[in-house]
Amino acid sequence: MVKRMVTGAHYGLRDWLAQRITAVVMVVFILCLAGILLISPPHDYAGWKAVFSNQWMRIASFLFLVSLFWHAWVGVRNILMDYVHATGIRLSLQILVILSLLFYTVWSVEILWEL
Repeated sequence: MVKRMVTGAHYGLRDWLAQRITAVVMVVFILCLAGILLISPPHDYAGWKAVFSNQWMRIASFLFLVSLFWHAWVGVRNILMDYVHATGIRLSLQILVILSLLFYTVWSVEILWEL
């Protein structure tokens, strides 16, 4: 009988799917933004403000940023789990990354809805 040793957190399929979904969301947003900028490129601050004054553009931008932060979290967490073997240091770095990404999320909301 072969005894298998189980190691790691086994996030495999969920991480793979999260990376793919967030990547698709980001690509769709970038293509839409590129289309908008090709049709009527803003030339000054007022033009950029007009582009992001639409509620749908703010929501799309927020979805893009949340996807970016989630994508980054999965990647950084996997790197930390693979290469930082000291549990205390790894946990500290993970908490620092989580707090940073939460701060960036709140800051994104503040920026997008304060225009």
